[in-house]
Amino acid sequence: MLIIIHSETNKSNIVQNLGRPEYSYYFVLKEFRPVLERLGQVIEVSNPDELVDRLYFDCQSRGEDCVFLSFSPPHRTPMHYACPTIPVFAWEFSTIPTESWHGEPRHDWRLVLGASGAAITHSSFTVNAVRDVMGPDYPISAIPAPVWDRFAGRGRGLSKKPQAEQVKLNLRGLLIDSRELDLRPYGPEALREGEAVAFDGPVRDCELVLDGVIYTSVFNPYDGRKNWQDMLSAFCTTFRNTPDATLVLKLTHHDIADALNDMLHHLYKNQSYSCRIVLIHGFLADADYERLVEATCYVVNSSFGEGQCLPLMEFMSCGKPAVAPCNTAMADYIDRDNTFIVDSTDELTAWPHDPRAAYRTLRYITHWDSLCAAYQASYEVAKADDERYARMSAHAVNSLEKFCSQASTEQRLETFFAQLLQRTKALVPETAQV
Repeated sequence: MLIIIHSETNKSNIVQNLGRPEYSYYFVLKEFRPVLERLGQVIEVSNPDELVDRLYFDCQSRGEDCVFLSFSPPHRTPMHYACPTIPVFAWEFSTIPTESWHGEPRHDWRLVLGASGAAITHSSFTVNAVRDVMGPDYPISAIPAPVWDRFAGRGRGLSKKPQAEQVKLNLRGLLIDSRELDLRPYGPEALREGEAVAFDGPVRDCELVLDGVIYTSVFNPYDGRKNWQDMLSAFCTTFRNTPDATLVLKLTHHDIADALNDMLHHLYKNQSYSCRIVLIHGFLADADYERLVEATCYVVNSSFGEGQCLPLMEFMSCGKPAVAPCNTAMADYIDRDNTFIVDSTDELTAWPHDPRAAYRTLRYITHWDSLCAAYQASYEVAKADDERYARMSAHAVNSLEKFCSQASTEQRLETFFAQLLQRTKALVPETAQV
C-alpha cells in the first residue's frame, strides 16, 4: 500500500510557522511516519494538488492500494481528490463545527467527514464529539501520536529523583530568571522605571542551573487554550514562601516579544514571592532538553482542553508525573495514580477558527483553588514521600505506553486501514475491480 502524507507546515517552513495555527500537525506527522513505514510505502508531499491523484492513479494501474493522510483539521482538508483522503486531526471542544462562514463550506465539518468517509483523531473524547454529529457508527479512530518509545528510551537513562541537584543546561536564545529580573518596567505606566528586557537583542548562549522541586510546562503563549495566567498566579501564590520551588516555562513561538511583555506584567502583578520563575525562549540541544526533563519533578498543564498535548505526553513517557486536569484528550492517559488532578468546569465558548465568535461549544475551565491544592500536594510528595513519587513515575510510564507507544499505534492503524480498504472496495462496482 502507498501512504501519501502531507502537512501544511513542513521542514522547509517550520521555523517561520512555529506557534501559528496548525503548526503542531507537522510534529504529529513526524511521529506517525516511522509507524506508517511499517505498514506500507510512505511518500510525503508538499504540493498535494499536483501529486496526490497522480500517485493514486499510478497505484491503480498496478493494482495497488493508495490512501492520502492529510494532517490537518477538516476545514483545511481537500475534498476533490480521487484518492481516498483521510483527515488526521486534533480537537478539544465538546462539539465539532456544524456551520459554515466566509463562503467556505468546509467549515461545516460534516461535509468533509462525510466526503472522506472516515477520519483519524487522537482521543476518545474527539471520537465521541464526531459521532454525536456523524452517527454512532461513523468510522473514526482514536490514534495518538506515538511518542512513548522515543521518550521512554530517554527516560530510562535519567535520574528519577523528585528533586534536582545542580542540574546544568545550556540554551541559545533568551533566558529570563525571576531572581535576576527587575520587574519595575512591567508595572503600571505611572510607576514604571528601570530598564526592560531587550527581546530583540543578539542571540546569546545562556546557562541555567536548576535546584529543588522543578515544575515544567512547554507551550505556545499565544495559544488561548493554555491558560498560563492561572498556572503562573497559582504557582506564585502557593509557593510565595517556598524558595526551592521553581516553575520553568519553555515557550514555543517564532515571535515572542508581545507574549513575554504580557507574562512579565503578570509576574509583576503576582509579587512578592520567594519561589523562582524561569522563562526560556530559544534552542535547546537534545542533550540539554533531556537535562531539563531530568531536572523536572512534575510536568504542568492548566489548559482549557487538549487535542492530545505532546509535551505532557512526552514528559510523562519519561516518568514525570503531572499536575493537570483530567478532561478532553488528557482523560485517556491521566488518572490519580500518575497525576495530581486539577478540577475543572465546562464553560460556553466559540470554535477557535470561527470569526463570528459565536457560542457553539464548551471548553473546560480549571479551578484556581484546585490548581493551588495540586501544587501544594505535589510539592509535599516530592519533599517527603519518595515511594509515592516512584510509584507515580512508574505508572506514568506504563499509562503512556498503553496510550501512545508505536506498538499500539501500529495495531490501531493496521485495523483502520484494513477496514478503510474493505469499505472502499465494497463501494467500487465489481466490473471496475476486475
